[in-house]
Amino acid sequence: MRRSIFEPEHEQFRATAKAFFETECAPHVEEWEAEGKVSRRAWQRAGELGLIGWEVPEEFGGLGLRDFRFNQIVSEEMFATGSTGIGLGIQNDIMASYLIGLTTDEQKKRWLPGYVRGETITAIGMSEPAAGSDLAGIKTTARREGDHYVINGQKTFISNGILADLVLVAAKTDPSAGRRGISLIVVEADTPGFTRGRKLDKIGQRATDSAELFFDDVRVPVENLVGEENRGFYHLVANLPYERLGIATYALPMARRALDLTLSYATDRKAFGTAIGKFQVNRHFLAEMKTKLEVAQSYLDQCVLAANAGELTAEEAAGLKWWTSEVQWEILDRCMQLHGGYGYINEYEIARLWRDSRVQRLYGGTTEIMKDLIGRSMGF
Repeated sequence: MRRSIFEPEHEQFRATAKAFFETECAPHVEEWEAEGKVSRRAWQRAGELGLIGWEVPEEFGGLGLRDFRFNQIVSEEMFATGSTGIGLGIQNDIMASYLIGLTTDEQKKRWLPGYVRGETITAIGMSEPAAGSDLAGIKTTARREGDHYVINGQKTFISNGILADLVLVAAKTDPSAGRRGISLIVVEADTPGFTRGRKLDKIGQRATDSAELFFDDVRVPVENLVGEENRGFYHLVANLPYERLGIATYALPMARRALDLTLSYATDRKAFGTAIGKFQVNRHFLAEMKTKLEVAQSYLDQCVLAANAGELTAEEAAGLKWWTSEVQWEILDRCMQLHGGYGYINEYEIARLWRDSRVQRLYGGTTEIMKDLIGRSMGF
């Protein structure tokens, strides 16, 4: 499909990203899946190559370049070589908005240089055992005591939770105020009282570590408050469109990778003496997937440009997230079906892609929540 949104500098960046995923990541996928986490060396190498934190101001080690097309390219090249498991999306698509847009110069000086170099891995602690999409329902508290907050609570489903050096924690600084009492506070990994629970045993995305996090009288300096006290809910809501845009940039490259694998398989695999792709029903399935992928790609590209212009709305991001993740799942499930019994065998990449894709309809807000947000914006 013809795409006209990229400039020459984007293609130069793409070449760097492609080489990184092919040489530094793809050879280690099975090892990382077995260990349940990516090596820190891969993170540091990504930092050395400029694949982390290009939005960061130059004085703190970045390029001062805010352009979501670079985020998009990282996702596309990651899945062009197969799902590699390194959680750069958390670092670039989610945490950048908080660590750049809401921090003081002193905080930037402390946190951003290591973040850009890939030495400081980050995570965001929102979800709890009894609060997922309902951010107002979180139970974690941060009580002010002099020059410190004392944090107590638990988080779960935290991506990069095992490796993270910094965790941006959503906690209630005014429990009586509901969503108006939430603040965002950075907890550093060596802070007493902060512990990591079990590494969660997931169906898919096994190389991307996810964990439970516990906070037991964790004393954090007030200087670690990000944004305004008791305005955390609004900071989270303002940044969710970029998280959902990032999820969409994962969805379509994963679907495209699956379709490419399936086209190759449908050409080589024969039944009754004929390549299975030549059977009319399969040919129609392949045509449908190709068309839906191209339509969704155009939709995504326009949303990326809208984000760059500061015009992407919460409703548009919600629509993009649910549509692309549902198209992704439809394509992955159909591609697995076309592989027949081999699609269910782990040594075939399609099996891993199928497992890795399922969660896309859940995190960042489920499909049902996305539809509800859009419906409410329509006055219902």
